[in-house]
Amino acid sequence: MNRIKEILDQKGIKQTWLADKLGKSYNIVNGYVQNRQQPRLEILFEIAKILEVEVKDLIKEEKK
Repeated sequence: MNRIKEILDQKGIKQTWLADKLGKSYNIVNGYVQNRQQPRLEILFEIAKILEVEVKDLIKEEKK
């Protein structure tokens, strides 16, 4: 699971903006944001760079 939606909300950034910066379609980015699909590791690093956060900030820890 990822925290992309939380980070976007915190920063006031729209999914369409992120999709444009990534060069991906809105539908793909929306899948990441809604946790219907998970980005490949390379994409996760690219998202972190674009959003100016650490990769670890984009990943939810699993509760035990």
